[in-house]
Amino acid sequence: MLMAALRRLGQTVFVLFGISALVFAVFFATPGADPTARIAGKNASPQTMQKVRQEYGFDRPLPVQYAIMMKKLFITQDLASYADRGELVVPEITRAAPVTVSLVCGAAVIWVVLSIAMGTLAAALKGSWIDRTLMMLGLIGISIPVFWLGQVANLITQNRYHDTWLFSWVPALGYVPLTQNPWGWFKALVIPWVVLAVLFIGVYSRVLRADLVALSGEDFIRTARAKGLSPVRILIRHGLRTAMVTFVSLFGMDFAQLVGGGALLTEVVFGLPGVGRLTYQALTNLDLPLIMATVMYSAVFVVLANAAVDMIYLLLDPRVRDAR
Repeated sequence: MLMAALRRLGQTVFVLFGISALVFAVFFATPGADPTARIAGKNASPQTMQKVRQEYGFDRPLPVQYAIMMKKLFITQDLASYADRGELVVPEITRAAPVTVSLVCGAAVIWVVLSIAMGTLAAALKGSWIDRTLMMLGLIGISIPVFWLGQVANLITQNRYHDTWLFSWVPALGYVPLTQNPWGWFKALVIPWVVLAVLFIGVYSRVLRADLVALSGEDFIRTARAKGLSPVRILIRHGLRTAMVTFVSLFGMDFAQLVGGGALLTEVVFGLPGVGRLTYQALTNLDLPLIMATVMYSAVFVVLANAAVDMIYLLLDPRVRDAR
C-alpha cells in the first residue's frame, strides 16, 4: 500500500507540472499574442509595457518565462494584477479561499449525510411508496437551478418574510469570518449551504440507491444472506461499503471543483466574496494574472482531490490494493 501511495504521489507531481505548463502556454505563449499588452491592460503607457516585459521576462526564452511565472506564483507570491492597480493576486485568492471552503464544506456535510440516508433507505424499501417519494424528491432537487433556488431563498428570508419570527434571525447578505464570530458565520452560511447541497443530494442519493440495488444480486451479498446475517447488517456493512467506492469518486471530483471556484452562482447570489466570484470578476476585467492564478488554484485542488480519492480506494476496496 505504501508503494502504491508513493507512485500516486509521483503521478500527482507530474500532472501538476503538466497542468502548470499547459496553463502558461495558453495564457502567455500563444503565437501571435503579446502577453505584455494583456497584462499591462488597456491604454498602458510605454513605461508600464517595458516594466511588465522586464518583470516577467517576456524578452527571454520561453522556459525562462515559465520559471519566472511559477516562481512569482508559488515561491515569492508577488504576481501582480496591473488591471487592479498592482494588487497581488495570491493574497487575493488567499483571502477568498476561506469563504469558498466554508461554503463548500458545510454544503458537503449536508449533502453527504442526507444522500446516504435517502439512498440507503430507498434501496432498503425498494419499490415502496417511500422509495418512489425519495427518488422523486431527488429528481426535483436535480432539476432546480441553483441560482433560481438562491433567489427564491433570498426573496423569502431577506424580503417578504424577513420580519417574521421564522426568518428574523437571517442576517444581511455577505460573509462573516469564523474567527471573528462563529455564530454569525453559521447564520450567514446556513441558507447558502442548503441551497448548494440540494442538487447534490438528488444526484448522490439516486446514484447510491442504484448501486445498492445492483449489488443486492452479487455473490458476496447472497453469501452473507446464507450465513444468516440480518438484512440491515448486510446492507450497511457489505453493500454500503462497496457502493461507497462510486460515491467517494463522485464526491472527490465535485468537492474539488466547487472549492476551485465551481460554487460561483451560489457566491454571487448570496454576496459571498469567494474564489468563484473572484474568478468571475477577473474574467470581466480580463485580468490575466488573476485568471491564471485562479485556474491554477482550481487545477491543484482537482488533482489533489483525485489523489486523495485514489488513497481512499485503497482503504475501501482491497481488490484495488491488490491490483497495485
